[in-house]
Amino acid sequence: MATSTTGTHAPSQTTKGIVLMIVGVLTVQLVDGLAKHLSATYSPLFISSARYAMASLIVLPIALAMHGRKIFPTEQIGANVLRTIFIIGAMTFYFLAIARIPLATAISAYFVAPIVAVILSMLILKERMTARKFFSLVLGFAGSMVILQPGGAIEPGILLALASGFFFAFYMIASRRAAQGSEVIKMLAFQCVIGTALLVPQGIVFWKTPALADLPLFFLIGVLSTVSHMLTIYAFRLADASTLAPLIYVELLGAAAIGYLFFGDIPGLTTIFGAALIVIGGLALLQRRRAPLQPVA
Repeated sequence: MATSTTGTHAPSQTTKGIVLMIVGVLTVQLVDGLAKHLSATYSPLFISSARYAMASLIVLPIALAMHGRKIFPTEQIGANVLRTIFIIGAMTFYFLAIARIPLATAISAYFVAPIVAVILSMLILKERMTARKFFSLVLGFAGSMVILQPGGAIEPGILLALASGFFFAFYMIASRRAAQGSEVIKMLAFQCVIGTALLVPQGIVFWKTPALADLPLFFLIGVLSTVSHMLTIYAFRLADASTLAPLIYVELLGAAAIGYLFFGDIPGLTTIFGAALIVIGGLALLQRRRAPLQPVA
């Protein structure tokens, strides 16, 4: 009697998706750090426009080399349009937020995204909530609250970060839908070109000629943004949105690392404890049970 390995492939794919998502969200923290640094000199609305323009300069030659004139996806057009609009909204609101409030405070409000995304994944994508997903979500949220200890009066910057979180939740759902029928580079080319076109007006209104010393930073933002989006798209091809959503909390670890390495911020005991909760939540997703081998006649 032979055995079949049916059911063992999916967990492996899911694990790959989780790893790609973790690297992707950590890369985003580098982008956010650069954006916050540049926001002391440039408008966040100009930075968001420049970010997409730089990303387009990087992605378009790759797309043209791989696909010729057919650089845009022909499948899931609606989902690709929506994901572009949602990520532009999330990025713009977040850049506006971090120009007004500390990065850690903005992340605290932004972390409404995983909760909203998990709910939307069940309502729209009909994904199943499992004990592991719920456990990871709860631990990630608890860890972020331990680290950030939010409190005090709500200010406009926090409301902007909340809006960013909601937009990113919808972006995750649209990305999951779009990634099922579109090629990754074509999706990214569509996002960059359409995103740049939508952001050109605000880029013109808030234009400030970049200093020569800042040009490498703008270019680096474009490179890191491209890498982050590619990793995220691949992740959504491999894993459910409800599985990937709690991994947004890993951004806290990235923020803590950047603070320590570049600004000399040493994490306290509460930060370490909160980070441990986040890591445990992520490991809960990685340690999935392998489906039993099914006998076949």
